Amino acid sequence: MKTEQIEQTLKKVKEFNPLVHNITNVVVTNFTANGLLALGASPVMAYAKEEVADMAKIAGALVLNIGTLSHEEIEAMLIAGKSANKHGVPIIFDPVGAGATPYRTETSRRIVNELTISILRGNAAEVANVIGTEWTIKGVDAGEGSGNVIELAQIAAKKLQTTVIITGKDDVISDGETTYVVHNGHPILTKVTGAGCLLSSVVGAFSAVEKNLLLASVSAITTYGVSAELAAKQTAGKGPGSFQIELLNALATITSEEIRHHANVEKL
Repeated sequence: MKTEQIEQTLKKVKEFNPLVHNITNVVVTNFTANGLLALGASPVMAYAKEEVADMAKIAGALVLNIGTLSHEEIEAMLIAGKSANKHGVPIIFDPVGAGATPYRTETSRRIVNELTISILRGNAAEVANVIGTEWTIKGVDAGEGSGNVIELAQIAAKKLQTTVIITGKDDVISDGETTYVVHNGHPILTKVTGAGCLLSSVVGAFSAVEKNLLLASVSAITTYGVSAELAAKQTAGKGPGSFQIELLNALATITSEEIRHHANVEKL
């Protein structure tokens, strides 16, 4: 994948201002909305089951995030997801904490079984638990685990017939046939609540403007990773509070030249 393709996909997000419908968790709603606005997308957070089908069908993408799941939220997600499927709207699913409790695991598997998911985005433990593979997990964070993350992404993509993104120190993206590893990002992202959740919604913004979901995914992950690197450099020594604000600034101001200079994408 050429860096120019990533640059062009980012340009489309900023030009077309895609509507991204998020059914996400209460911890990250504000940060997610601000991050999408900074990037150039248009966020909407609609949760009521009475309107989610109507909202999903007019959106460019639907992002489902089970961070603070409830019976009512799951019902709304399934209604919105079925509407999105019916109207050709891509669904990005973030199975936060899958494997931490039986309820989360069962809910994640129900969503992937009842809906056609365009992109699954999670850490290794979450993805493994969605497809029923052994992997350790503590709370909603990935454990050290044991296993090959690249192989896991490829197996999950084939099993679910979708594009899978596994984020970690390096980010793996696979559609089961073609696999990329993105070596961008910064460790301080793990100190900001909602950094991964925002990333899932950023993937939604890119998938709203690019039908090639592998390209959309790699472009989103690279843009976010480079933005994090730029923000970390700007706030070196200041801590996660300053970094969080600067990450929004970086998403808003990132240029094609910065993508070209910093992108570190490997095709396997």
